[in-house]
Amino acid sequence: MTPSLAAPLRDALLAADFTYDAVAELLGAEAHSALSRNETTPALRRAAGGGPLATLVRLFLLQRTVPFSDAERALPGLVDRLAADGLLTQSGGEVAARLDCRPYSTEDAPDLWVVSDLTPGMDGAPQRVTTDYVLGISPASTSLAQLTLRHDVASALDLGTGCGVQALHLAGHADRVVATDVNPRALDLARFNAELNEVGGQVDVRDGSFFAPVAGERFDLITTNPPFVISPATGRQEDRLVYRDSGLPGDQAVEHVVRTAPAHLADSGWCQVLANWAILADRPWDERLADWLPDDCDALVVQREVLDPAAYVELWLKDSGHHPSTGTGTPAAYTARYDAWLSWLEEQGVAGIGFGWINLHRTGVSAGSTNNRREVLEWPYDVEQPIAPAVADWARAGAVEVGPDTTLVVRPDVRQETVGPVGAEDPATILLRQQRGLRRARQVDTVVAAVVGACDGELPVGAILDAVAQLLGLDAAATKEQYLPELAAMVGEGYLVHG
Repeated sequence: MTPSLAAPLRDALLAADFTYDAVAELLGAEAHSALSRNETTPALRRAAGGGPLATLVRLFLLQRTVPFSDAERALPGLVDRLAADGLLTQSGGEVAARLDCRPYSTEDAPDLWVVSDLTPGMDGAPQRVTTDYVLGISPASTSLAQLTLRHDVASALDLGTGCGVQALHLAGHADRVVATDVNPRALDLARFNAELNEVGGQVDVRDGSFFAPVAGERFDLITTNPPFVISPATGRQEDRLVYRDSGLPGDQAVEHVVRTAPAHLADSGWCQVLANWAILADRPWDERLADWLPDDCDALVVQREVLDPAAYVELWLKDSGHHPSTGTGTPAAYTARYDAWLSWLEEQGVAGIGFGWINLHRTGVSAGSTNNRREVLEWPYDVEQPIAPAVADWARAGAVEVGPDTTLVVRPDVRQETVGPVGAEDPATILLRQQRGLRRARQVDTVVAAVVGACDGELPVGAILDAVAQLLGLDAAATKEQYLPELAAMVGEGYLVHG
């Protein structure tokens, strides 16, 4: 894509009101939802008009041909130029899209457009995905965007940028953004998207693998969704999809990013990774990932989902168009690929595949120090999105030291739930549940429930523990020794904040 076409294309998109909100209003909730499932029929019914907005919806989002005259009205003076540049194609008086151009909007990145390869498999058509396919806006890209911290920074790195979605987000709060990839087509589209969204001067797009293009540089924020599919890294080169397959076996690509990133983080810098990892039959997953974590960083690792090996292989074979019902391959070829991949996972002792987040915060604490904070947890439950503010809260909570003289306040969204037999004097179970952020839940006893209930920022926790101990007939010193560490843990988990 020629960068000089970005400005006139942007002007045409704005003139047609080809924005996320306008498209959503045109399509309505039902058609918009169907389109997210790659079904276009409801949207075609809604976008049957001849206006520029409807034309661009049919052309780019629904992948339908439109008359040349309609395309020219929607993109005045640009159809021939965009066709010559590879965004469109013309034939027999009709125009079709060769690339996707999609409006995109979030709270921190309103009214953007993203150009990428066309979405495969629309309306059940066979999926045809080439090795250099450039993925557009996807559940993975939106998940990473919701995870990424949005504080102002001087420099940011989008490692494995693809079409540049994360770089566009980063340009909203970073003075300088470096975006890297190994796919030449992705680099081309990332540069064009930066120009299309008027941040070309901020985003430096570089060719290269992993951290090679930024050797010797440090950043305040690194965000990455590396090619994390766990596979044998064998087979024909033409079967490798660059956007998801690193060429390294297993989860070595993710491990490499986690181990290497701290060398490229400035003091107080963050690296945030969306990734898969292997869960081995003979070792707890959290213990294995803890070995990857660098010594000079705090780390928050959250496992959000687990797939068994068969389901995982099926997912990615369908994604690449190798399933006979969704792609172009034969049943025999599909079975052979499935069996080879599953056999490799069994040989490696992989019992499951985890999906989640790895957050590294370079605190400046010396390597090997016991003061680095580590939390590796499994949390497959619903969370508040975007989740980034909860990650920031987690980091701030780690700086709070809890002692007898500390005053604490229960977070306003924490609710107490009790369970027990009808008519019982005391509940069998007391649960504290957060309504925001990670929405954690923690079972507590009557002492903790009473202390938390009294944490209003007025009395220090030592005095509250003394009062509760006296009320329940407990030894005051023993009560402090037992419960101060638990209260400290609850501060770290966000139930209590410094008063």
